[in-house]
Amino acid sequence: MTTSSSERGVSLGMPQLPAPAYPDDVRARLEADAREVIARYPDSRSALLPLLHLVQSEEGHVTRAGMRFCADMLDLTTAEVTAVATFYTMYRRKPSGDYQVGVCTNTLCAVMGGDAIFESLQEHLGVGNGETTDDGKVTLEHIECNAACDYAPVVMVNWEFFDNQTPASAKRLVDDLRAGQPVEPTRGARLCTFKETARILAGFPDERPGAVEESGGAGPASLVGLRLARGEAAPARVVHPRGGPHEEPQDRVHEPSPAEHLSSHDAPQDTSASDPAHPAGPTAEEGE
Repeated sequence: MTTSSSERGVSLGMPQLPAPAYPDDVRARLEADAREVIARYPDSRSALLPLLHLVQSEEGHVTRAGMRFCADMLDLTTAEVTAVATFYTMYRRKPSGDYQVGVCTNTLCAVMGGDAIFESLQEHLGVGNGETTDDGKVTLEHIECNAACDYAPVVMVNWEFFDNQTPASAKRLVDDLRAGQPVEPTRGARLCTFKETARILAGFPDERPGAVEESGGAGPASLVGLRLARGEAAPARVVHPRGGPHEEPQDRVHEPSPAEHLSSHDAPQDTSASDPAHPAGPTAEEGE
């Protein structure tokens, strides 16, 4: 007796059915927004990236219906839209949480504690990379560089910065997110949901009172080099080799206040707990 390919679980490679269309009321609303976006560009296909954010704001990820909508609005093929939507990591391809928690695990954040933070959050939340908690609140993922090395290790929630994190502070952060507690980023506007963030990234204004003023700019640590170049900052603290002679007079050494952000060369810091049992820095002279 033989079994069919379907009974054996073998795919015959049949093509998917055409992507479903949005309901009429949803499509009408999205079309009005899409035309506003498209009008900003001399070439309509240049609007594809913001349109993908727009459809992502509708369902929390880029669906086949969303890609079909973008193709229709821009006179592209669905293959062209799919190629872009699957290339950029900011576009989600499956349902996920209200808050995307991204832990930087690139070089500096990793050695300053990013790896430890990511591992502790996986255990604390009971999810793996790219997975979402059962309550639908948090999606956890590791991110390759948040461009905030001067505040390492950094966690981002819906693309807002949470600087100088530790495993303990990151766990408090996700617990507050899941409990619906107000959470304030280190820099930037107060958090909104991922869908709301996607609409802002599509190019529509953040209409929350005061949110634009809260967005701010670079933090003090990011501007130290610029201030030095302009001659505006006090001399940087001299960091002598461990165990080496202090060749500079003590009155030439700038001791930073507690509010100043120290260089990563001053690790370990209280904010960098990559391995509490083995603090960074040699314990003996080289070769001993």
